[in-house]
Amino acid sequence: MDFSQIHYYVPTPKDRNGKVIERNLVVYGATPAGITAAIQAKRMGLTVAIAEFSSYVGGITASGLGAADIGAKEAIGGLSREFFKHLGAYYGEDEQWTFEPKAAQFVFESWLQDHDIDIFFNQHIESVHSENGEIKEIIMENGTSFKGSYFIDASYEGDLMARAGVTYYVGRESNATYKETYNGIQFGHPYHQFEKWVDPYVIEGNPESGVLLGINESDPNLIGIQGQGDKRIQAYNFRLCITKEPTNRVPFPKPPAYNADRYILLLRYINAGVWDAMNLNTVLPNAKTDLNNYGGFSSDNIGMNYQWPDGSYETREAIYQDHFNYQLGMLYFLTNDKRVPQNIRDEVSEWGLAKDEFTQTGNWPHQLYIREARRMISDYVMTDNNCLGNTVIEDSIGLASYQMDSHNVRRLVIDGRVYNEGDVEIPISPYPISYRSIRPKSEECTNLLVPVCLSSSHIAYGSIRMEPVFMVLGQSAGTAAAIAYRNQSTVQEVDYEELKRELLKAGQILVWDDSIQDDPVARMKATFGKKE
Repeated sequence: MDFSQIHYYVPTPKDRNGKVIERNLVVYGATPAGITAAIQAKRMGLTVAIAEFSSYVGGITASGLGAADIGAKEAIGGLSREFFKHLGAYYGEDEQWTFEPKAAQFVFESWLQDHDIDIFFNQHIESVHSENGEIKEIIMENGTSFKGSYFIDASYEGDLMARAGVTYYVGRESNATYKETYNGIQFGHPYHQFEKWVDPYVIEGNPESGVLLGINESDPNLIGIQGQGDKRIQAYNFRLCITKEPTNRVPFPKPPAYNADRYILLLRYINAGVWDAMNLNTVLPNAKTDLNNYGGFSSDNIGMNYQWPDGSYETREAIYQDHFNYQLGMLYFLTNDKRVPQNIRDEVSEWGLAKDEFTQTGNWPHQLYIREARRMISDYVMTDNNCLGNTVIEDSIGLASYQMDSHNVRRLVIDGRVYNEGDVEIPISPYPISYRSIRPKSEECTNLLVPVCLSSSHIAYGSIRMEPVFMVLGQSAGTAAAIAYRNQSTVQEVDYEELKRELLKAGQILVWDDSIQDDPVARMKATFGKKE
């Protein structure tokens, strides 16, 4: 396996004669949201350019997340629904809801080519120039400058938003902040927890020996209480595309920074009688699967990403490499370490990386799954009251329908045993997302829209943050930018009734049809095969 191209960030040399790219709309981030924003704006007559941090399009959707987190299919319209229809055409079906990474990449690249949208890769923001609350120019590390009338930050981190001086939050608000129920520190949720007592200490039973690698906190004074806020974020991982097909299988290699001690906790859990680390392995076409996190110890590198949202590019690169080494190292450990029971080594050895995926990065996905980073604070903050239907907004730009979902945030020692904290999975019915949540406060920026790092609490974001919803919000952001350009107004001055007419014309679904039979609990169980 060639590890040399597996990076988040490689510095780009400065070109003293840097290009100047001018468009009506500049989109930062070729994520699914960025792509749908650009396409919609182009369809409405704007000139558009996309500046992408990496060398790839499609974000996590084209980087292993082939088991689309769709929630209720009936809530998905517009370009988001078109995406799944294009995937259907790729596979000879009407629609396709699970897919190979290369299929998603094909659809996104075809879309961009069909709409003649210029995309510029390896664009790392160095600075943002604003005047009187308007972004005028983004200057990149390589000297390229992007100038526009309007901007959309479709990145997973919200880097453009932050550098433009827009207020944001990182971490978990307390329940008291927005009068919520499921925010902040969360104990007692049954999923992705250690089912058996596992000793956390290097020398079992001896706290003086220190805790095993993978445990974030052992001080009882730092445990906190239910609903208390903090600055921590839910875990990241890579969504691996793996296969058992012998002709297409690449055995899991030893990573460049392998440390078997990182998996002693997993070994103790296995020896306690629990083996479930690879259970969430969703079938994709052509004998492949999307491997996600499952259980008490799995692919999530819990507690090792707190510095990502506000970190420098170099800091993020170090976190990225740590996640790569951790996750590949776990698979190598499970297939090669003689302390692992033979039946488990044999089981994991049947799998390998898909040889025909991610051919530029050694068959390893290029995008780390950034489940949350910064979240804007605008005039309206989406909360779990929206998700639960307690509050209903009247300026809908699309629906979310996935459960409130937070992966674990940290791994603790409580009364001498290992305990994961932060996982939340609460079924919900489809609900609308406010236009006000994707635009900044007018006093902060008047020509920026933020469809990914939108204004939301941590736990509401856990529902909204799904890629099909991001595509919906991206299209709505592109629509709003086109209307603002047409009327020469700020994004805050966009008339909602005009926006609504354009969204409906584009096939967006703005209100849930209560006549549709939908059982959120059944959807959740069907998606994951959850334990009772």
